Amino acid sequence: MKLYKIYEDRTSGAKESRPALNRLMEDARKGMFKHVVFWKIDRLGRNAIHTQTVVSEWRKMGITFTITTNDIDTSKPTGMFIFGIMAQYAQMERAMIIERTNAGLRRVRGNIEKNGYHITKEGKKIRKLGRPKGSKDKKLRRKSGYYERWAGK
Repeated sequence: MKLYKIYEDRTSGAKESRPALNRLMEDARKGMFKHVVFWKIDRLGRNAIHTQTVVSEWRKMGITFTITTNDIDTSKPTGMFIFGIMAQYAQMERAMIIERTNAGLRRVRGNIEKNGYHITKEGKKIRKLGRPKGSKDKKLRRKSGYYERWAGK
């Protein structure tokens, strides 16, 4: 099997329109490949309906795909069944992450309002929420190494 291209988004899988996914779909419609490999199902999407729509379009074009971390191969009926369950799980997982994050933020805001500060696990006092000025967390991460290993490069 020959690697055609690596499509890498830096946008949330919850969004239906993402630059790399849009390019992937354009190339699929042009018949540039017959198989897609994903690292995890949530890299395709975190909305089960959108994910199923993409996959059904691929099926009409004869494109199969594999999700490597779950060893799901959609060329077989059981693979499609498991994929459907995993798509629902990815959507639920996203909702739970949002719920936990918001609960934590409410707790921190409550502590700041009540005490004027919140103490972190490390013992640091926080007086307001948000990234500190001069935060260096702006570096883009490189993920293509995984795909290159899969392709045997």
